[in-house]
Amino acid sequence: MDVSARRELPPSMVERITLIMDVFEGCTVRRSLEDVARTTHLPRSTAHRILDQLVRLRWLEHNGFGYGLGRRALGLGGGDGSQGRIREAAATRLHHLQMRTGMVVHLAVLDGAEVHYLDKAGGRFASSVPSRVGGRAPAHCTALGKAMLAWLEPEEVEQRAGNSINRQTQRTISDIGTLHQELHRIRQRRGLAFERGECFPGIACVATAIRGPEGPVAAISLVGDADMPLEKVAPLVADGARQVSADLFPSPDGPDRTPRRAAAVTPEETWSPQTMDRLLAVGQYGDWQ
Repeated sequence: MDVSARRELPPSMVERITLIMDVFEGCTVRRSLEDVARTTHLPRSTAHRILDQLVRLRWLEHNGFGYGLGRRALGLGGGDGSQGRIREAAATRLHHLQMRTGMVVHLAVLDGAEVHYLDKAGGRFASSVPSRVGGRAPAHCTALGKAMLAWLEPEEVEQRAGNSINRQTQRTISDIGTLHQELHRIRQRRGLAFERGECFPGIACVATAIRGPEGPVAAISLVGDADMPLEKVAPLVADGARQVSADLFPSPDGPDRTPRRAAAVTPEETWSPQTMDRLLAVGQYGDWQ
């Protein structure tokens, strides 16, 4: 057998499975059989056979919207399962936000002084944003992190972030006093957190925390370039986070109960134009520092 013939041999089964699993870069991603075959360059029949096997083994799931990551894949590193529950509750909202805005959407939880990305959706634009599912970033310079830190007691904020405040860019908050001031402004805006070029130059985000009875459990953000008027999409992020909170904590003692002192301001159920005008008046030019 000559060299050219050997090069035309299909990859091993492990390589084929890896090619297919790499197509699903987030738990909200849905792909058709045609998408998988085109992206992996596998024959359609081969891709279909492997997809069916992965569905039977629960690495993938299949419904009317296509194939997506299954319980076994999402359970890797899932700890007590709470992260999987958050992903499941947020999946539809993230998809709707991405489809409605065309922007990159993040779902993250707070882990010490960092945010841990649970999901990312954004189609072909996602590669332009330097984040990844399973990756981490400093909480004090991301909208996601600040949205969650804002609902913690000041002592806990200092315990988590006080010794980890380092500059990522020229716009990064660099001391705990300034961070507390920023978190106060976020609470005044009923939980809306913004950042423009604080974590990565040229990247801007707006985020809101998903809150439970004991404080923030996660946060959702929309990401665009530094010049994008994020104020226009801020109400969509706020409503999405509120809806996920209601799904996760449906009882009357759920997300609107505020046992922590920092959470004295409770988000309104709806975001009218008048409310947004009041909340965003202090930041109409995009300078949230």
